[in-house]
Amino acid sequence: QVQLVESGGGLVRPGGSLRLSCAASGRAFSRDTMGWYRQAPGKQRELVARITRLGKTNYADSVKDRFTISRDNDKNTVYLQMNSLKPVDTAVYYCNAHVSISTIERAYEYDYWGQGTQVTVAS
Repeated sequence: QVQLVESGGGLVRPGGSLRLSCAASGRAFSRDTMGWYRQAPGKQRELVARITRLGKTNYADSVKDRFTISRDNDKNTVYLQMNSLKPVDTAVYYCNAHVSISTIERAYEYDYWGQGTQVTVAS
């Protein structure tokens, strides 16, 4: 069974840093785009950062130059380094894996999600 498990969340003061990890199991995601999303209370889930199989990244404008997404395919793990954290970054952060396979026999797309890890930025 495929599982994505986030860790590293917690309470941090404004201006502080956290490093989130997403450990995947049940499937190798080295060929897939991985991402981090977040959802604050009463708000829609939003994309924070993504990284492709080739290492291309993109970020939400609100986190550019503060967050860095990376991946270690040998460990089947994705990371999100969060620096200069702000109270508005407070949310549950979710790991995502987007699988897209297109062959002569079949086309397959699926999104896997982790359970989320709470990040709270407050004094």
